[in-house]
Amino acid sequence: MTNDISGTATAAPLPIAPGQWAMDPFHSAVNFTIRHLGIAKVRGRFGGVRAELFVGERVEDVRVSATIDLASIDTGNADRDAHVRASDLLDVAKRPTMTYRSTRVWGDGQDWTMEGELTIGDVTRPVTLAVEFGGLGAMTAGGDGRHAGFEATGEIRRSEFGLDFAPGLLGEVVRLQLDMQFVEPAAA
Repeated sequence: MTNDISGTATAAPLPIAPGQWAMDPFHSAVNFTIRHLGIAKVRGRFGGVRAELFVGERVEDVRVSATIDLASIDTGNADRDAHVRASDLLDVAKRPTMTYRSTRVWGDGQDWTMEGELTIGDVTRPVTLAVEFGGLGAMTAGGDGRHAGFEATGEIRRSEFGLDFAPGLLGEVVRLQLDMQFVEPAAA
């Protein structure tokens, strides 16, 4: 089942097999972009990511969850990363992780939408991600089965999560891009 823009349920097959799909950590990444001084973009990534994908018989049964270690931030500048982790900015001692839990998934073919809840510290807000299904591919030479590839994009507003430090220095909007691969369950 999928839902169109109006929210009306329509029948459509899921593009991947039911079961618990395992994240491939070597081919998955959580990236972000934020404006600096309003004139340039700073790009970064989080290296510490764990995600789970459960696919049921119907799209209503699809569940995605992810936990991101905020101390694993990497912007390509060790001094900047240390400052972002500090108590006057991200404060990873107080906010060690960011978690996402899907609440609704709909779409068809390659284009899907995932609504969910993002939690940073003690603040939880709804976040919608546009998801592109990249397809299925088999690993070669001793691989671990077929992989499903996804790209998810969205954005959050820092102030909605209590991360309103450095206004004017850092942009309000953080753009997210997740490139994820999951390994098909063995029974599929």
